[in-house]
Amino acid sequence: MAKTRKSPRPKAETPKGFRDYFGADVAARDNMLRAIGEVYHRYGFEALESSAVETVEALGKFLPDVERPNEGVFAWEEETGDWLALRYDLTAPLARVFAQHRNDLPSPYRRYAMGPVWRNEKPGPGRFRQFYQCDADTVGSASMAADAEVCAMLCDALEAVGIERGDYVVRINNRKVLNGILEGLNVDNEKTRSLPSNFTDSLDTKYSDWEFVDPEAVLRTIDKFDKVGAEGVLELLTTGRKDQSGAFIDGVGISAQNASRVVQFMESRGKDNAETISNLRELMGAPDANLLATMGVYNIGAEGLQELQEIADLLEAQGYGPDRIVIDPSVVRGLGYYTGPVYEAELTFEILDKKGRKRQFGSVAGGGRYDDLVKRFTGQEVPATGVSIGVDRLLAALREKGRLAETEAGPVVITVMDRDRMADYLAMVGELRAAGIRAEVYLGNPKNFGNQLKYADKRGSPVAVIEGGNEKDAGIVQIKDLILGAKLAENATHEEWKARPSQFEVPRDELVARVLEILASQQSDKQADPS
Repeated sequence: MAKTRKSPRPKAETPKGFRDYFGADVAARDNMLRAIGEVYHRYGFEALESSAVETVEALGKFLPDVERPNEGVFAWEEETGDWLALRYDLTAPLARVFAQHRNDLPSPYRRYAMGPVWRNEKPGPGRFRQFYQCDADTVGSASMAADAEVCAMLCDALEAVGIERGDYVVRINNRKVLNGILEGLNVDNEKTRSLPSNFTDSLDTKYSDWEFVDPEAVLRTIDKFDKVGAEGVLELLTTGRKDQSGAFIDGVGISAQNASRVVQFMESRGKDNAETISNLRELMGAPDANLLATMGVYNIGAEGLQELQEIADLLEAQGYGPDRIVIDPSVVRGLGYYTGPVYEAELTFEILDKKGRKRQFGSVAGGGRYDDLVKRFTGQEVPATGVSIGVDRLLAALREKGRLAETEAGPVVITVMDRDRMADYLAMVGELRAAGIRAEVYLGNPKNFGNQLKYADKRGSPVAVIEGGNEKDAGIVQIKDLILGAKLAENATHEEWKARPSQFEVPRDELVARVLEILASQQSDKQADPS
């Protein structure tokens, strides 16, 4: 009889593109989100926690470089034939929530949300398939004051978590201005060159199989401006270019003249917001939108410029000047659902990359206006605007600035000298916890006392409490200051050790008070010497 083959043991490894978060990381993230949440709450926004799973139809086709709705997301088919997927951001679920509950929600509805999102994309260095986002949105207001408020709130949130003024800038653009630049662009080939100049006025089936420029392809291309520069964008908008690996990337195919105009738009930022708007108006040849309105003429680019001017004026009135917020035409944002103002928070301080080269940290947040997203559900346009903070990116930035503790303080450890007196040790830990002190009883094998202290060391414990039979009979406990002990072991003289011993005995009924004293002293020492 053949032997039954044992099933192979599963590999204990994190799936590619995912990671595990341990105590200090989780605590740092929670603290940061709490600080951001307090800012959002102060602005009048309410918390919302929506489902992590949505229908594929509800999510839509809004991921960059995605043509099929279940591509780029983690999706599965139900027995009913319906497709469900893990959310890839927190904005698409908000549109569904508002459409579903609009009769019960105030309008405008102001909400913030925090949580993980998932994207089924190729993982790489610093690029994960699961990551955290922190969003704030206003749904139901077409006023540019809503956009200005989101940008101001983003500044306050960054400063609340420890990014100092001068280390960041919020950059604003408007998709309407960009659309004004893109109007009339077409693929430059033999067919399109033979088109009559007025072909768009009488487009018929004669031209139905001809190629015209995909606006989303142009948006995705110019969104790479920061990575490949003006020359790289020119190549990608026209004939294509080789990337760093040597692989050739096909171009969008527009004419060199049109591509040059797009790059001019990207580089039209002036020394201040007024000069930038003036440069854009000159490039577009667009007069004031109000003047056009009196003539019964609508110009999407002119409207976008007017909105940018209004946002700049509203921000200046609140004291948010160009030291924190600027108009920058190079901001595009890759997602396809933006319809108006778009914004991006960039950290301007320098860090060293893996090769030791200096570079700016870069973007940690972005957002914009998406007036058509809710319309997908209701059939009626519902204006909306919001911003999303990349939580992991912002945490990494705080670490670079030295604003995060590398390790979280561990619990006070009650060592176990006699396993038959576990009730005594649990009574001690209960008193400490009742006083607000993080504490635990050692629950491993108590036979080796050295292992208990090694355990406390590994936990980063500030204090260990020792009570053997002799201490019990005498009504005392031994308290060991583990932080001080480690310092003394490094470089203290015998006299210093005697003057400030790291272990001493106290009456049992003074346990809590003395532990509080030690913790306060450790905190004071840490503040005096942050290193």
